[in-house]
Amino acid sequence: MYIFNKVTVIPQLPENMNRLNEIANNLWWSWNTEFLRLFQIMDIDLWEQTKNPIKFLKSISQEKIEKISQDAEFLQAYQEVVKNFDNYMKSTDTWFNKNYPNNKNDLIAYFSAEYGLDEIIPIYSGGLGILSGDHLKSASDLGLPFVAIGLLYKNGYFHQKINVYGEQCSEYHNIDLYNLPINPVKNESNEDVIIDMDLGDRKIFLKLWQINVGRIKLYLMDSDIEQNDEDLRNVTATLYGGDKQMRIRQEIVLGMAGVKALKILGLKPTLYHMNEGHSSFLILELIKSIMKEKQISFSMAKEITTAQTVFTTHTPVPAGNDIFDINLVDQYFKNLCEKLGISRDEFLKLGMKECNQLEPGFNMGILALKIAGKKNGVSKLHGEVSRELFSEVWPNIAEDESPITYVTNGIHTCTWLAPKLKELYNEYLPAYWQDNIHLDSTWQEIDNIPNEKLWEIHVERKRKLIKLIKANLLKRFENSEFGYDQIIEMVNALNPEALTIGFARRFATYKRATLIFKDISRLTQILNNEKKPVQIIFAGKAHPQDKEGQDLIKYIHEMSLMPQFKGKIFILENYNIGIARYLVSRCRCMVK
Repeated sequence: MYIFNKVTVIPQLPENMNRLNEIANNLWWSWNTEFLRLFQIMDIDLWEQTKNPIKFLKSISQEKIEKISQDAEFLQAYQEVVKNFDNYMKSTDTWFNKNYPNNKNDLIAYFSAEYGLDEIIPIYSGGLGILSGDHLKSASDLGLPFVAIGLLYKNGYFHQKINVYGEQCSEYHNIDLYNLPINPVKNESNEDVIIDMDLGDRKIFLKLWQINVGRIKLYLMDSDIEQNDEDLRNVTATLYGGDKQMRIRQEIVLGMAGVKALKILGLKPTLYHMNEGHSSFLILELIKSIMKEKQISFSMAKEITTAQTVFTTHTPVPAGNDIFDINLVDQYFKNLCEKLGISRDEFLKLGMKECNQLEPGFNMGILALKIAGKKNGVSKLHGEVSRELFSEVWPNIAEDESPITYVTNGIHTCTWLAPKLKELYNEYLPAYWQDNIHLDSTWQEIDNIPNEKLWEIHVERKRKLIKLIKANLLKRFENSEFGYDQIIEMVNALNPEALTIGFARRFATYKRATLIFKDISRLTQILNNEKKPVQIIFAGKAHPQDKEGQDLIKYIHEMSLMPQFKGKIFILENYNIGIARYLVSRCRCMVK
């Protein structure tokens, strides 16, 4: 990208490599890293600086583009990537088509407050977002009829600094939309698609953006447009930011405007999936819409909505469910009761346990649990915990007969698999193994991979992890009170030969990050056994308003500086998907 008299000049791709832009604008590359190797060949220094296909293509010199376009080896690799991309995008031989050939007209609409797709798009905070991102990628691989809805947070989630005292400092940076694979949705007249909806007594306008995730489209809503008043422009600015007023506004937009957005786009979902309670207000929009379209009563529309909705609950503690004060609910929904044909008390009880008195808050999880036709936890144990946690929603049935089931969380394998291991699997596993990872037969050949090859890759990945950790720690300590020699001593204590244990999750009290310190003397013995070296890596963010979570970070920082643990325990700052990928493939860890 060149700046000439304040005019931006973007390098032009020649005909024989003009598909680079198209593929860069599809996050297919986030789990097909052979595409990213093309950029390393084009300009390794620029790629290490950007680690972003869109920014790279706007920054590389025209001279280097012209030179690489004459490189036969590069063009062969480029054409192979293009062939793989086209075969993937055009394939009709998908799991869904083979197993459900009569359901081609179905459409699943997936709602989530956050999506962890790649570290360059910071619209996620933790495990919920990572799961959402992996769901989109898995849906793409399986060929599911699937569309996703979320919010475009231009401030993203915060960047984390950990100061010399172990205190978390939050910094917000505007995301650079110009250099991301996020594009505005256009109508037939090539105009931005903008929807509007009532937000209490006011109207909010939302611009639609699109991210391509393989075969799947993710639509994001953005309130930062000139049609809105200043306070409403900030509604979608920050993930989990602001007070309860801001949160209820965000969740009304996510759920209710999300349903309207799909309708504007001409999409007619047969099923709506609420990934956690943040989007539960979509239930109200569906009921209202069905009542109007079919001219039926609230109770009948509610039954239809039940048949069309699924709810996944994630957090096994009461505090994990958003609860809004009654006055806030009245402020934004006082006009909806009349449209639904129900009283205020009847409306409020939709988000409350079954009891004779109105409770002090409207619970988003309970709203979803009461109406969704299917509800599940994210593991067998979590299903049991959820049945206990929400038992009062169904007071007339036994706790173990509660209608909450479970679907065990999984991951999108190729997102988290180290590229070198993927190459090794390509060599030894059956062709198209990536399309059949759910089959036991796919993995029968795994024992044929020579142990020394697996170990060689593991050692290589471990060394790269140590390099990343050192760079993170050096940056973190550069403005600390530690002297240079002391910093180098701590960082150089990292041992590529040691058993490395990682704990990388959002810092919340119920995740029990400090449990390992319960027996200090035993931990001291384990970490100081020279014959069996062990080291522990912590990483993660606490919500800016979660003082207890931030105290966990401070405690671990302080423990890491104790004489017996110095150089054995480390805590990294600004945890993200990039760091997570290194930890997953290079140490024994718990990562979300």
